[in-house]
Amino acid sequence: MTDTCIIGAGSSGVTVAKSLKDAGQTADIFEKGSQIGGMWRYENDNGQSSCYASLHIDTSRPNLGYSDFPIDPSLPDFLSHAQFLGHLEAYADHFGIPEMVRFNTAVTSVEPEGDRYRVTLDTGESRDYARVVIANGHLSDPRMPDFPGQFDGTAIHSHHYRSADPYIGKRVLVVGIGNSAVDIAVDLCRRAEHVTLSTRRSAWVMPKYLMGVPIDQWSGFLGRKLRLPTPAVRRIMAQLIKLGVGDQRRFGLPRPEHPMWREHATLSQELLPNIGHGYIDVKPNVKRLDGTRVAFVDGTDAPYDAIIYATGYNLTFPFLDRGVFDPDLQAGELYRRMVVPAHPGLIHAGLVQPVGPTIPLVETQGKWIAALASGRMTLPPRAEMDREITAHRDYQRRTYLDAPRYALEVDYKTYTRQMLADMKAGQAGT
Repeated sequence: MTDTCIIGAGSSGVTVAKSLKDAGQTADIFEKGSQIGGMWRYENDNGQSSCYASLHIDTSRPNLGYSDFPIDPSLPDFLSHAQFLGHLEAYADHFGIPEMVRFNTAVTSVEPEGDRYRVTLDTGESRDYARVVIANGHLSDPRMPDFPGQFDGTAIHSHHYRSADPYIGKRVLVVGIGNSAVDIAVDLCRRAEHVTLSTRRSAWVMPKYLMGVPIDQWSGFLGRKLRLPTPAVRRIMAQLIKLGVGDQRRFGLPRPEHPMWREHATLSQELLPNIGHGYIDVKPNVKRLDGTRVAFVDGTDAPYDAIIYATGYNLTFPFLDRGVFDPDLQAGELYRRMVVPAHPGLIHAGLVQPVGPTIPLVETQGKWIAALASGRMTLPPRAEMDREITAHRDYQRRTYLDAPRYALEVDYKTYTRQMLADMKAGQAGT
């Protein structure tokens, strides 16, 4: 009897399935699309990928791969989406994951029934499971800002951006300053007539390379080789970046009020040079949309043909009733960033935003889930789960900005150490 359901066959669902298989457990994987890959499959027919043609991963190759399936060292420092998808497909094929997947099948509802869960599919079929692993991703429901006025040009969310082709010769406003916003602005700026980047509170921009070495390898050296805690590493990195890049205000990009180590910095090797070359200019937040013009809070305005809103995503799990799990209230209230305390058979995989690499972190989550499913590890009582959640939230508030954007933030080293300790002890702790 199969006791585990996995929703989604992207990089998270695949590695959880592999860990379950290693532990002698079976699983049913339901994937809305026709192939594995999740967000890494360009134009995925599941309709949920936000992948654009020029997308490259921000984690360098040595820090990216799965522990027992290294990435080909002949590949570049920063893989394209197609290169990583190829690696993911090879990983899945090697461990026999595709035959566990039921493709072109969406989960429409997950309902607790006692200590088990009724999973209903879009075929009308229902199945019963001891646990459901939710691995369908959290970058598929675009969040749009509510600016006053009306814009008469083309306006899309970055989720729907694919290439610069539709914007050749046009004036484009990109709203946001996260990684996607900056990537898209850089992608556009050599083909559009002009690109403006609008930011509400700015961000610290970190280069992908420092002295010719990928930036995350510097962090890894300081953390692993010198055995420094993550807060110390981040403070040192902030100083190194200031020396290597200089004052970003010189490029017209405001410095945030908070120190660099308190935020999830934006990575870009090309933004500041392109601002310096005049291909991109920087404006503050939008005040009003006025036909073909956009007014900004600094009193300036300018004409635009198109707006791309890189303004983040809503956390949405349409197959879960909000009485079972409300992502607006409970996404940051998961035990070990995975388990819904009121329904411990509901387990999220990949619902994190780490300081450090995501792919290997979710691999460790998969091993943790497999230890739980196989009985090699048990959960603590509800009261202890609640205490662990409170302690984590207190740590987040002390370490990062106290803002909704950081509800999913975790420290890779600390979090990995916690999960490994749980598995070693056979008892998840606090």
